[in-house]
Amino acid sequence: MRIDRDNIEEILLTISRNKTRSALTAFGVFWGIFMLVFMLGGGHGMKNMLSRELSGVANNSGFVFSNRTSVPYKGFRKGRRWNLEMKDLEALEKINGLEVVAANNSRWGKTIIFEEKKFDDGNLRGLTPSFEKIEDQHIKYGRFINDVDIREERKVCVIGKEIYQRFFEEGEDPCGHYVQVDGVYYMIIGLSTTDGNFNINGYPPESIVIPLTTMQRLYNYGNILELIAFTMKPGAHVKDVEPQIKQIIRERHLIAPDDNQAVQTINAETLFKMVDDLMSGIEVLIWMVGLGTLLAGAIGVSNIMMVTVKERTTEIGIRRAIGARPFDILQQILSESMVLTCVAGMGGICFGVGLLDLLEKATGETNLQVSFWLAIGTCLILLLLSILAGLAPAYRAMAIKPIDAIRDE
Repeated sequence: MRIDRDNIEEILLTISRNKTRSALTAFGVFWGIFMLVFMLGGGHGMKNMLSRELSGVANNSGFVFSNRTSVPYKGFRKGRRWNLEMKDLEALEKINGLEVVAANNSRWGKTIIFEEKKFDDGNLRGLTPSFEKIEDQHIKYGRFINDVDIREERKVCVIGKEIYQRFFEEGEDPCGHYVQVDGVYYMIIGLSTTDGNFNINGYPPESIVIPLTTMQRLYNYGNILELIAFTMKPGAHVKDVEPQIKQIIRERHLIAPDDNQAVQTINAETLFKMVDDLMSGIEVLIWMVGLGTLLAGAIGVSNIMMVTVKERTTEIGIRRAIGARPFDILQQILSESMVLTCVAGMGGICFGVGLLDLLEKATGETNLQVSFWLAIGTCLILLLLSILAGLAPAYRAMAIKPIDAIRDE
């Protein structure tokens, strides 16, 4: 099918004869494609926002921490406090399926001092080196805590990016400088630029990380641990080992087997899966609503073309009488349908993309736009719907015979 400039001018003149009906139909298509593009872009932005909230944490990780007992057991009263210990860490390392087991202790609300500058309400986190497998540190300068730091209880630290921005100029290497916390000086050995909002016993950008053993000695923790984190080997799942982890810890700390409150776990793997399932459901709903609106617009185009064919019965009959072929009639009707649908649809795409761009600038959110190939796919869907919308009116026009058109007149 060929649509040249003369054909388009003729089509537009024909459409203008039914201005009101054409405008309403075009608005329906415009609104449908706009809604589809806008919801897809918004859904994409929401998915990125949720992913950013969970970023920086291994998606196959789990966490264990202590809580008050809820059941009296072996002479211990209900509501007893207890603590995880270093030997719990060693016991969990023997569980099949666990890849990495790490520990975390934290001190909150610390004032971090560098020369004449201060960072109030910071976090001091004592970690083991394997915690880098749990929480991606994104080390920009220097290195992370290592086994030698743990063994020698070194006074070294890795600072978060917000602390770095307060104390140093952009591009300046902080390694080798010293920061002070509670009167103790720590040499900076690395900069972590992770900015995930998943708070694991401390917000990384506002934290300085020191060796766990150093924190245990300086703050008299002894063997006490606040949090144990772990990741799973490929093919294994957190939910499969949670009962075993709880059982081992209950037995080691004389906690009742049916006490479901004392040993608390967080399954990050489940959280990631919930977000993925939620976004998949939202995406399906968006496509259903968007395509449903588009289909309604296509039906409107089909109806307006049917009315147009009926009103132009005489014109079509005369064209047939003077030699127009059925294919010429088919081309005319389909061309009108495609021009009406595509012009309105492309307007909807442009308006949707423009509005998403304004929202990006107003909110500071990124990745609200639809991808290039998604826009191309939407255009192809629009083109297909325009052809389908014009088929029934086109075949009706082809069936008009000259003698019937004259009789109708």
